[in-house]
Amino acid sequence: NKIFSHPKLISLLMALRRAITKRLIDGYRSIGPSTNTKIFRQYMNSPNLMDRIIGIRIESVAPPPRREEITAVKGLSVSETKKLLRIYQTEKVKTRLREIPKSSVSYWEFVQICCETCGNNDEQGSQMAKSLDHSGCVVVLGDVVFLHPHQIAKSMEAMINQTSILPNDPRKEELVQLEITKKCIDIKARRIVKTELYCGLGFLAAQTIGLLRLTFWELSWDVMEPICFFVTSLHFLLGYFFFLRTSTEPSFEGFYRHRFNTKQKKLMESHGFDVLRYTELNSLFAPLRCKSHVSAI
Repeated sequence: NKIFSHPKLISLLMALRRAITKRLIDGYRSIGPSTNTKIFRQYMNSPNLMDRIIGIRIESVAPPPRREEITAVKGLSVSETKKLLRIYQTEKVKTRLREIPKSSVSYWEFVQICCETCGNNDEQGSQMAKSLDHSGCVVVLGDVVFLHPHQIAKSMEAMINQTSILPNDPRKEELVQLEITKKCIDIKARRIVKTELYCGLGFLAAQTIGLLRLTFWELSWDVMEPICFFVTSLHFLLGYFFFLRTSTEPSFEGFYRHRFNTKQKKLMESHGFDVLRYTELNSLFAPLRCKSHVSAI
């Protein structure tokens, strides 16, 4: 009794029972019921039955693996049919998106288009929207969906090309030409401003000489005192007006800077100098120049 109550022996007996039952049923179908009964009695009355039972390996009598039932529709399996349907829906969504004149739509509109293509199924529409985003057919950034990823790729490529620096970059030569032009413009503007300052110096010197002659030769100090006061007040008013217009301190340096910037701007416009392009190239190549200068030091 202890031997037959052992769990391994019980599992072996159950496996043997299944194997014997299957063998008997197959033999009964092929030979006949009388022959099957004789075989069963002969097998059960054999003297080495217990040794055979103990020597059986459970792996050898394991049930055969289950066969997956395949339902075919016109020669296609269910998985293949679903795959074709998903491809058809994806192409239909792409066609709808290509018909949109705008380059971007909201994410809600994008999901609605996917749901309409999938038969107003919200779950399938959401899955379709995610699959299109993961496959790169569209670019989803927040609540905005860009319908033409190739345009974004071209923009990013152009931006990278503009910010990257090559050893033989032709933009370096362009920057050199712009710097030469700007240097000539600065020299010309500085010459014009200095000419104006010398003219101002001549005017003040002539004014001072004239007031001296009127004071000591032509007229008297009693007459020239109020005139000199009003002339000085006029100079103060001109300086105050200059500060209101330019927000610059009314000094010789402030006047020089203001006139230089004004003349420089006019000369750049007359020579067709591209200030924005010069600023862009200068900001791009200026850090490299600073690094090379520091390394040289």
